[in-house]
Amino acid sequence: MSTEAGIDVQRQLESLIQDFRTSDPPMPVIVLHAEDAADDDRVTELVDELREGQQRHGTRLAVAPTEPQPGALDPTARAARLLCDLGDPKKWGDRSATYRPYAFPRLNLVRALQEATDDPEMRDHWPTASTGTPDRIAQREEAQTHLLRILARQRWRPRRPSRRPRQALLTDVQQFLPMGVLGAFTALLTRPEWYVAALAGIGLMVLLAVLNHVPGRAPLFLWLRRESRWFLTTTFLQSAARRQSTSVRLLRPVRSWRAIAARAYDVAEAMREGGPFPLQLYVLALFEDLRDNHRRGSWDLRGFKRTRPPVLLLHRIGRENGGIELIRAVSDVRSRRSELDPLLIVAGVAADDAALLDRGEDGDPPAGRPQPPLQPRRLQQRLRHWYDEWAGNLRADQSPSRTNALPWLLRIPLPSEELVQLRQTDWRCVQARHRPPLARVVWSAHSLLLVLVLAATAGVVHSRELHRTYCSAGLLTAARDTERRPAPGGGTECVGIATGDVRFGTYLRNGADEEGKRLRELEDLVRAENAKVLRNHPDTYVTVVYAGPMSSSTADPSLVKGNEELAGVYLAQRVVNANYKVKLRVLLANGGADMGNQRVTAEAIADYADRDPTVVGVVGFGRDLQSSPDVTRRLHAVGLPVVSGTNSATYLPKDFSNWFSLAAPDEHQAEALGLVARQLRTRDTTPYALVLARATEQSQDRYTSEQATYGGQMLDREGFRLLPEQAYRVANGNPELRLHAESICRGKSVPSVIYFAGRVEDIGSLMTQLSTEPGCANREISILTGDDLSKAKFSDTGGRDGVAPRITLYHAALAELREAASGTDFYNAAAKYLPWLEKGEATYDAADFASGQTALSHDAARALYWAASLGDEPQSRAATWVNLRGVKLDGMATGRIDFTDAPLYGERRGHSIVLKRVWRTPEGVSEAEVLCSRPAGGTAPLDVRECSIG
Repeated sequence: MSTEAGIDVQRQLESLIQDFRTSDPPMPVIVLHAEDAADDDRVTELVDELREGQQRHGTRLAVAPTEPQPGALDPTARAARLLCDLGDPKKWGDRSATYRPYAFPRLNLVRALQEATDDPEMRDHWPTASTGTPDRIAQREEAQTHLLRILARQRWRPRRPSRRPRQALLTDVQQFLPMGVLGAFTALLTRPEWYVAALAGIGLMVLLAVLNHVPGRAPLFLWLRRESRWFLTTTFLQSAARRQSTSVRLLRPVRSWRAIAARAYDVAEAMREGGPFPLQLYVLALFEDLRDNHRRGSWDLRGFKRTRPPVLLLHRIGRENGGIELIRAVSDVRSRRSELDPLLIVAGVAADDAALLDRGEDGDPPAGRPQPPLQPRRLQQRLRHWYDEWAGNLRADQSPSRTNALPWLLRIPLPSEELVQLRQTDWRCVQARHRPPLARVVWSAHSLLLVLVLAATAGVVHSRELHRTYCSAGLLTAARDTERRPAPGGGTECVGIATGDVRFGTYLRNGADEEGKRLRELEDLVRAENAKVLRNHPDTYVTVVYAGPMSSSTADPSLVKGNEELAGVYLAQRVVNANYKVKLRVLLANGGADMGNQRVTAEAIADYADRDPTVVGVVGFGRDLQSSPDVTRRLHAVGLPVVSGTNSATYLPKDFSNWFSLAAPDEHQAEALGLVARQLRTRDTTPYALVLARATEQSQDRYTSEQATYGGQMLDREGFRLLPEQAYRVANGNPELRLHAESICRGKSVPSVIYFAGRVEDIGSLMTQLSTEPGCANREISILTGDDLSKAKFSDTGGRDGVAPRITLYHAALAELREAASGTDFYNAAAKYLPWLEKGEATYDAADFASGQTALSHDAARALYWAASLGDEPQSRAATWVNLRGVKLDGMATGRIDFTDAPLYGERRGHSIVLKRVWRTPEGVSEAEVLCSRPAGGTAPLDVRECSIG
């Protein structure tokens, strides 16, 4: 600043700016004028210096054009023209100003309405009939329609837009961004891929932006914009309304549109009449926009970031440019609204015109208002004193009775001696203390970018973790009922209960083979039937969970057990839904290869059952493992009964009241095989016997240890001389039997009977080893084993397995199908509902049914359904558990299913059981035959005569 007056005025401005950083001080209209008219040009230069100084300090500063305006306009219209261009953010400083550019939606709305009112097309459409007449009402409606048409053509914006196309597009993006985020979030709920959700959000934003720019119509969501809400709710315009509704609601678009249309026409009529109303509306809109641009409670905390108030400079105001009327309008609006706005106005006025700001048209000074005292102290002290006095008297000066006063005006006379230019070395420019506000650091574009980067990184990491952990995952969510777990032999498998879009068949490593295709086909069939149940019978169904092995390992890639059991459950579902009122819904649960992850599956079933009260029980868990007690206990805790078709554990029904099984227990199987062992002992003079069991220390298998225990007890009971039990290991899926075969065959006492407590996948290796060892190759040896060998495919059933020469295999099986076939409709239903069966293939000895696993799982599902639908009404979970002890069903695939004699915490009788013999014919073909059997429901024990080995 080159003068003492300039330095002091600049210091006073910076003092106000310093106060603005921490509070909301009232901002006056500072009018500078010289005491001597000869110094008017120096005052104008001082205003220019103030402009340059504030621009260097980063103040949002606008300069209103105060040059004389052409045309014969009244002072009020000239004053309004001074504000027309202030809705352009470029008028308020460049990018060096603090934070982002201003927005003036309210001022631009008023300007658009003024332009539509002044449009030549409206001249012939304004009402001319008398007020209150029907013609007047009709003309008014026609004029309103035409006005809205003009506004729609203008897009409710000024004809000369203050924003460039890129800025307009950015504004639209900001406006529709919440809708895009909502669309993306809605898409995420369906758990698609992340790019699908992103495309959904972006596509919704693009669609809204395109619709928003359809020519000749109002912008989308016009009534929800902030300028429209202000336009309808400000009390300044209430006098122009004619009792129309002023409510704007998202869910009431028609009513909201009618409200804003009526208000627009009322205001247009008032603006057409002229007077002070248009000017004051411009001023009010400017103040509201600036107040909003500095609102501290906004989402972007812009009020905390813009620490300097906006400044409007008027170089020389007078009657000829409307400046005097503008100052008066500013004071009038502030007095009427009684709300603080951040605008600081600095104006220069000629000394001869200064009195126009303090006096009425008669030129008399207002009563009771002393003239500013001219004290000998410096201008800096006088400025502070004048501001304090002005702020203290502000409340009284706003009184309506003081009609000649301009309460928001602070007039500063500048003496000539302080307008003298100083030496350049004495020029100074005071600046308020400046430090970046905390909001700029914590909540800024850079911090937001950092947060977004961190959030995106965390989201990607979280998403990757979800995809690594769960079988079906989206960007942020996952179906937590299924998990990825390490599979035996490497790789991963999907275990848990399948909900949503999870398909176990899609996670098979060998999914292209026949068994993988069969699993996927069964899954599709079950889900199609479930969808039909939910669609047509939403209130009359029960849900049963099938838990079985629906993935494979490297060592044993077979899915035979899971496919056969699942086929039986699906068959039961179709039969039930075709013949009964209460429908059956089946959910699939994968326990992993060989049910190795059945603990995880049981936990998932229990958690799902807590959410779905229609789940009444579980079918499956057909493999006896070390984890079986924990699995049964977890399901017991949530009240779920388990009906297993093939789990032959002896201890489970003794330890758990919710366990029901159709499989003959291991102890019963050993007793039945004792009939064969008794006959073998009488043929041999030196009846040595041996138990060969699969080692279980490094595995979860419990079936083989149970078989070994009961098999050894049986051989001892039948009088055999037992050799020390041997346990073979399995490494990488291959049984290590060579050393055991050598020990058995090269020892002093070669056993004539071997009780094999192993798995079906190991029997082939044992046969090979025994057939090549000299001590065994030429010796008759009998091998006794449990029901796991019923899964073997011998020559008469499609043959992949066989026995070695001079070795006879006796094994138990769980399903007597031949005797039950004549009394069941199971095979007719299978031919009808299983699409892969050709005509005549549905027989008890067909390859798909010979193992009995399909029949057993079918009967288990039918038994559980009977308990869950007693009385032809859906039963609760607890009632189903109780009803199971009353199940008695004839005509099942394995015979009669009867739980009525099942003791609590004890073994029941009446299981289906079969004893089979397999031997090698002279032609080198393995032959299998049934020695003896009992269908389900038969309680008479087998005897030696029935089970004669000839």
